[in-house]
Order: sequence, then C-alpha cells, then structure tokens
Amino acid sequence: MSSSDQTSTTPSEILPPLTAASIERVKQGVASARDRTIRQIIEDTLSELESIQTKNSTAKIDAGIRKFVLRSLIHWAFQVEVEKPENIPQTPAILAVNHLHHLDPLLLLAELPTQPYYYILGDARTLYNKWWKRLILKVAGGVIPLARIWKEEVAVIQAAKTGREDLINLAKLIETNVPTGGEIHILRQIDRIVLGILAHGDSLIIFPEGRLGTQEGQLHLPLKRGTVIYALRAGVPIVPAALIGTQDLFWGKKLTVRFGEPLHFSTTVRPNRQEVEAALATLQNAIASLLPHDYQEPAGIKPLRHFLNHMLW
Repeated sequence: MSSSDQTSTTPSEILPPLTAASIERVKQGVASARDRTIRQIIEDTLSELESIQTKNSTAKIDAGIRKFVLRSLIHWAFQVEVEKPENIPQTPAILAVNHLHHLDPLLLLAELPTQPYYYILGDARTLYNKWWKRLILKVAGGVIPLARIWKEEVAVIQAAKTGREDLINLAKLIETNVPTGGEIHILRQIDRIVLGILAHGDSLIIFPEGRLGTQEGQLHLPLKRGTVIYALRAGVPIVPAALIGTQDLFWGKKLTVRFGEPLHFSTTVRPNRQEVEAALATLQNAIASLLPHDYQEPAGIKPLRHFLNHMLW
C-alpha cells in the first residue's frame, strides 16, 4: 500500500524501464482506474475526510484498536526494533519517511503512539485494487487516497509516442482513464483535507520520495515538495524517520524504525520557492542521516519471501 507525496510525476523525472512485469502492473492499474467501485470509494473517502475541516470527525476507528491489530500481526511475522521513539511529538506533526515496501505505512501505524491520530497519504489504486485491501482499510481508516498517474504509465505513453506500436492502445487507455494527479479541484480538496487534519490536532505520515525505493539505505531523489509546503503552511514540525529492512521481506526478519529529531520551520502561509527548497534540503539531509550506509541483507533461508513481498501489491 504505497503511500506518498501528492505531487504528480513530471516529464523531467527519470522514468522506470518497461519490463513485462511493469507493463502488466500498468494494465492492472488501468483496470483499477476504470473500476466504478474504486472511483466511488475514492470520492466518498475524500468527501468524508473533508468534513474534518468544519467539525470533529467521529468516523475514524479508535487508534488503540488499530494499533493493537496491526502490531499483533506485524510482530507475529517480524522482529521489530524502534529507535528514538522519544523524538515523536505529542502534538500535530508530519512524519516524513523513506519508502521501500507497501508494508511501510502499516508498520509505522503499528509503532506510533495512538495520540495524536495519524493519517496516511496513499496511492488510491494501490490501496483499493483488491477487495480484501478495501475491507482492511475500511476497518483501519486514516487513509487519504491520492488518484494520480504512475511513472510506469508515463513511461508507457512516452514509449508509444516513440515507436512502441504494441503499447499504443494501452497508452490511449491510460490517457483516457487515469487521472494525472494535477487536477486543480482535486489538489485543492487534498489541500483542505491535510490542513484541516493538522488544524484539528491530528498528524500525517508522508513518503516524500513519491514512490517505492529500490535499495536499502538510499533515497529516491528529488524529494517531492508537498511535505515541506504543508509543514510551512500549517506551522507544524516534520519528524524525519527511516525504515530499515523492509525492501526485501521474509518471515522473522528484523525491521527497524528509526525516528530523528523534529525539524522546526517558521510558519509561512504562502511559502516562496527559496523557503521551500531550503526546508526540503534540510529534510533530505535529516532522512539521509538516519539511513544505513552499509546495509547487508541477512544470509540464509528466507521463509515466505515471495508471499510477503507480493501480498500487498
């Protein structure tokens, strides 16, 4: 369940190579984009979340129940070590974390305190593409679904325009059915939801890389700007954090959640480019400093490796 910053893919970013697996994922993504059930869930969820701006929501699940269920499941499958939990504020904040696996947001919710309540920005089609995920998320709550185009889909469109005739029909389906993530009315709605959540004393988890990383100890750069823009506008600190060991899962593996010291910035209702870039550089350095520089995957037998690495696709 990939969660990430709201900024959509831009043409200047490096696109992933097209493989048989990535093209198949694009086809599945297009099917989800065309699914009326998924589209309705996204619309209903955003409308419900937007109500937080004007009144306290009673629709969210008890944070203690959510943590108990997730922590029980995750600690049953993995060894989890949490470092520096004292760095987590008891007041509204944005938790900015590197992203290696769809398990990451569930792992964080299993270890974070129940107060303040944490919401997650997540890719809508990854979240809702299977019935059992929709069931889990209905119970767990706290998700802000982002409908946006994937980098693999941009790569398909560009390939179709530069000679891949076998991808022309798929590219047309993407352009017809997949939202870009840059639609003004949606961006404004997400903006109201996020600022409303922070104003009402709750917190946010954001993955500023905007995609899954491919290697332990390395950030996928450049980071998206939305994390720092929200923090500057809302006047809340950003807590940098690192997830270690989640890129390649197997039963019983040690996973580490490492929290850094909160980053405080001056509140700016309309942050300019210089303020945003300065805050983003600070955040990038803070997350990078928490990551291991010489991570080595454990050797030996890796039980349930394939299942655990694909269960949340």
